[in-house]
Amino acid sequence: MSPPVSIRWAELLADAVSRPGQILEAYSLFHGYSLGNQLAAMFQCRERRLAPGPIATLQRWNELKRRVRAGEKAIVLCMPVSVRVKDDERSRRPVPEGEAPRLKTIFVWKPRWFVLAQTDGEPLADSAQIPSWDEARALETLGVQRVPFDLTDGNVQGYAHGRSVAVSPIAALPAKTLFHELGHVLLNHTAERGADQPDLPKTLTEAEAEAVALLCLEALHLPGAEYTRGYIQSWYGAGNPLPEHSAQRIFKAADTILRAGRSDAKLEAARGGAA
Repeated sequence: MSPPVSIRWAELLADAVSRPGQILEAYSLFHGYSLGNQLAAMFQCRERRLAPGPIATLQRWNELKRRVRAGEKAIVLCMPVSVRVKDDERSRRPVPEGEAPRLKTIFVWKPRWFVLAQTDGEPLADSAQIPSWDEARALETLGVQRVPFDLTDGNVQGYAHGRSVAVSPIAALPAKTLFHELGHVLLNHTAERGADQPDLPKTLTEAEAEAVALLCLEALHLPGAEYTRGYIQSWYGAGNPLPEHSAQRIFKAADTILRAGRSDAKLEAARGGAA
């Protein structure tokens, strides 16, 4: 069954890039969810003229003594689902008797969440503060080492190699540079090329890494986001949306970086399985 709304990662990314401040608002309201789901929720609230606010499943709203009004249409979020791998995906070998079937995880859009504006009932307690982000915690969690910058070219702001990043001590926007280089690492741009890993053009890898930086900067309300927009356009062309697969990778990388540096290890109970 197709979702009630048509949602594509490339469209969400293009919408976020073109609307300054939207990522910060989404992160402030929905930081317990993945970055992609945050923007998906904001997109649907705006399209349906719903006041953005806390979102939860029907069961969770009932636990909070709030009732979803009759006729309200659920918000669609992306969630992981485990499915059996077919026999022909196991080299056409049937599953031996007594052996558990192999499972794989896919991501699907499911209409299971409702925003506060769709409910009535008991007032909610004040929401928790947005978790802080710490660079050292993030690098440790990601298994990335920050190494001394050793280039003499003053035009180079930073670089990444393998699982290490370096930021120039005179970088104009050090946070932007750090997120950009972490984007290269998380997107596997710095990994050794193999037969199963395509050699992506620099126009795409630079645009992808800068898009990661943009999402992280705006989510954390740090300076430099306005420069990332121009950088993305200079590499990939003004008005050219990044491919759908790239957009998915960008959201995943940015979300991984943000979660790695957060002070809270547990997701909000209201997530209800959303990615």
